[in-house]
Amino acid sequence: MADSLLPVKRGSCRFVRSRARKARPQFILSRRLRCRPGPLRWCGRRRLRRRLLQAQAAGVDWREGGRLVSGAAAEAASRRFKAALRRPAPATVPAFIPGAAATAAAGSCCLRGSLGRASPSVAAASVEPISLGGGAEQQVLNWGDVVFSGPLQGQSFVFGGICRVTCLYGRVQVFGFTISQGQPACEVFSAYTNSLLSIMAVRYPMPEKSKKEMRREARTLLRAHLLRDDRCRLMKCFSPLCSIVVLERLKTPTTEFIISHPGLSYVFLQEVEPVFIHSFEYLTLKSVGIRRSKRKNGLQLSESVTSAVDELVSVSCEEVDGCPVILVCGSQDLGKSTFNRYLINQLLNSIPCIDYLECDLGQTEFTPPGCISLFNITEPILGPPFTHQRTPQKMVYYGKTSCKDNYEHYIEIIKYVFSSYKRESPLIINTMGWVTDNGLLLLIDLIRLLSPSHVVQFSSGRSKYMPNLTPDYVDDTDGLYTKSRPKIRDRGFHLPEAENLEYADDERESPVVFPGHKLICVRSEFAFRKTPRNRESHNRVLRELAVLGYLGKLQPPDPRSVSPLHGLTPYQVPFNAVALRITHADVAPTHIMYAVNASWVGLCKIQDEVRGYVNGPILLTQTPLCDCVGFGICRGIDMEKRLYYILTPVPPEELRDVNCLLIGAVSVPQCVFKSQCGFEGTIPYVTTDYNFSLPGARDKIGARDSEQNFSRLKATRSRK
Repeated sequence: MADSLLPVKRGSCRFVRSRARKARPQFILSRRLRCRPGPLRWCGRRRLRRRLLQAQAAGVDWREGGRLVSGAAAEAASRRFKAALRRPAPATVPAFIPGAAATAAAGSCCLRGSLGRASPSVAAASVEPISLGGGAEQQVLNWGDVVFSGPLQGQSFVFGGICRVTCLYGRVQVFGFTISQGQPACEVFSAYTNSLLSIMAVRYPMPEKSKKEMRREARTLLRAHLLRDDRCRLMKCFSPLCSIVVLERLKTPTTEFIISHPGLSYVFLQEVEPVFIHSFEYLTLKSVGIRRSKRKNGLQLSESVTSAVDELVSVSCEEVDGCPVILVCGSQDLGKSTFNRYLINQLLNSIPCIDYLECDLGQTEFTPPGCISLFNITEPILGPPFTHQRTPQKMVYYGKTSCKDNYEHYIEIIKYVFSSYKRESPLIINTMGWVTDNGLLLLIDLIRLLSPSHVVQFSSGRSKYMPNLTPDYVDDTDGLYTKSRPKIRDRGFHLPEAENLEYADDERESPVVFPGHKLICVRSEFAFRKTPRNRESHNRVLRELAVLGYLGKLQPPDPRSVSPLHGLTPYQVPFNAVALRITHADVAPTHIMYAVNASWVGLCKIQDEVRGYVNGPILLTQTPLCDCVGFGICRGIDMEKRLYYILTPVPPEELRDVNCLLIGAVSVPQCVFKSQCGFEGTIPYVTTDYNFSLPGARDKIGARDSEQNFSRLKATRSRK
């Protein structure tokens, strides 16, 4: 009998632990160990877990007494286990998230997860739950179920990837937005460029039904998603105040277009190479397109952030005199954008829509960079900016990611866009992270021009000092374009000095009003990976992802196939139908076409008529203040037919009104040019023969010369 095991022969002398390990059979499945081992190291724990999983696949119950498994049986069990792992897992993951009891005696809740429909071979090998860990939080792992039990607060499932979340029963919360039973499915994008999202259990009132009726309702809802055996096993964990969530695989044209470029597949799902991580939970979640992560990688809100959000939500729901205008400011990398998304999701739980004014040119939320825009938000924001590019109510293309060269034009654009705000819903204003020197003075100008009712100011110990923008400080400080105004308080007696005040022409007719604002200080505790050294490169990657997210609208509705940009049909635009303007630099008229070709262009509408010209191109001498309907790529110019070839997702009915093309400093990402497939030899618009010594060939003109001059000056001083 080749498969039989010979008994271990004990020697007369006392042997050490290493000899005992060699003489021990391959599998010893018993509660009592032959040798009392010390604490296992990492490799020992990995080996023990692998043997336990192989024993489970063989149908061995390691808790019921000791059983010896032969070597051939272990190999067969291992082959069956690996074959079961290679089978494709389902694309639906129902998850139990029991909530808290309505009584005060309930001190904990559970998060129970059923990991989809198990294959027959795997379902036959299922055993009783195995307890892993202990203390305040316990994790129970079963083939098909994941159970978390612990305190109510902070009980969440943190993950990375993209999926569609549907709440079948109960109520859960994702990034501040509450998903209840009967609501449509929400598309969740948990990208590694930002804090990972989580599914969290929330309280909800006890339904006026018996426990039997609630179990029958839950069983009926699960019938379309689980097999009978899995459904019965899952219903054993059912409680009256639980929540059932279904996670489904999600593919959108935008995300598929983004990850089709080399080096960008890690954005949504990072693959690690663990030594042994082939658990059923890992494989099932991977089939859905997500991966579980540690809680520390998820979004963590400080107490000041939570209290500020609660106060703003209460004010927005109870405002009687008008809708609140909330301005969010602070230094960069403190979590202002994350705070805005979370606040919008919290507001959408109570009110139908929110207005959003984007004043940050570098890190825009709903458009490609370089824009100032106004939006009306009616859907939750469950992802980073490049996953929710939307059409604005009003937008102006500034053309650069910073306003340091032209503050006046920046102010005029904000006033022009803000004039479209109808004050029918709360307004959230996002500002730049530049709050030093002229940036602080520009922020004071914005507070005076926009007159917010609440100013949320972010601060941190690692950021530069910024004074508290109280109403008194704003009134007493001169801005970049506005001056401080003397306060006049009517104390019941005559003020003779008030008669000699000088007012502007538009201020003489109406009295000067200082409505003031309420300052809400938020202490930021967001953890970020940016440093002064890699901040610019990280921001550039986010801007390129926003451009790619916008270009993803060009893809067909079917996400199974990604169409390359050079394979799409562009629009033909005659030279004499549109005017041209380079916003960020002075370009000679003879070189205009070189600057326009293969560039990112803003499709704008100006009031002047440009169709009176016979030939083109038509060049503008000044940058107009005009509406922008969208963006595109000028992928070619035909000088003989005098045509521009524009590739854009803007619908044709809106393109009829476009009569101006604005070209700014925002460029097409390099991966768009480098990833062009189907070409042999030289790739269009890509060259290796480039002379960086020419004037203007670098991003920063004169940067190399200044560095050389500084090194020469330093060497001269050292000699002296």
